[in-house]
Amino acid sequence: MTAEMSARRRAVCEAVRVLPGSLCRFLLSQDPRRQEGWEEIRLRAGRGLFVSGGDGAEERLTRDGQSVPISAEDLRQTVEIATRASLQGAADKLSAGFLPLPGGHRLGLCGTVTLREGHVLSVRTLSSLNLRIACPVTGIGEDLLPRLLVEGRFQSTLIVAPPGEGKTTLLRDLIRLLGLRGVRTGLADERGEVAALRGGVPQLDVGPLADVLDGCPKGEGLLLLLRSMAPQVLAADEITRPEDTAALCQGANCGAALLATAHGTDWDGLRRREVYRPLLEQRVFRRLVTIRREGGRRSYRVEELL
Repeated sequence: MTAEMSARRRAVCEAVRVLPGSLCRFLLSQDPRRQEGWEEIRLRAGRGLFVSGGDGAEERLTRDGQSVPISAEDLRQTVEIATRASLQGAADKLSAGFLPLPGGHRLGLCGTVTLREGHVLSVRTLSSLNLRIACPVTGIGEDLLPRLLVEGRFQSTLIVAPPGEGKTTLLRDLIRLLGLRGVRTGLADERGEVAALRGGVPQLDVGPLADVLDGCPKGEGLLLLLRSMAPQVLAADEITRPEDTAALCQGANCGAALLATAHGTDWDGLRRREVYRPLLEQRVFRRLVTIRREGGRRSYRVEELL
């Protein structure tokens, strides 16, 4: 068993604690070699329990030849455990459609939503849940980082890939590697998925020189870091709002290098989306990294942006 695989299994064992006892025990009873390949566990009311790995294909789990039954009560109990029975206290996170969990794991929610003035207030009458398992893979950025440097100086880099392709994992490792090179990074970790602070201490390895702001909206968090921590690099995961792009532009104008991720497939796709237009017009990024997955293995392509 490799160190990476044993880390994956430990992450699985930690993540499934959010599930009701019988489901947790069932998953932990599965072949450890199978557990090491899990990246997501999905619960669908009335339809069953599914797992998926690096290739994205879903497998329905069975017990005694029958699909594992999943009820609406199983979903309700899972959310109750995840919020420590404080649904009201987690209302802002529920409205975003997911719950951050200890260790950097994440519980996605799907069902009937409650709207107020056209905005999602919460998710009710749950129909399915997606438990995304966070497992840091150190070293994946080692071959990549030299291609993001010019005369030893990090160039502002945007990582682009579809959901689930490993953007956050690569972002985390690059922050770690920059720290080992003596580069100070300010990380706006809005959802707690990159560093997973617990008691002020990162549970996921972001290196020695990362200053992490957890739970704050990215746009505001980036500006706070810029003012208070004098970062050499500003980092954020999943740029999605105009406030995020405005903060990145301001950081670039103040002399900080940028490291961020975005959902997409390539540069041309980003150019067609309004939210990224200021970043393109001001040319704040110098490198574009795209992630591809073939046969369960990821490859990284670096493009120089002129």
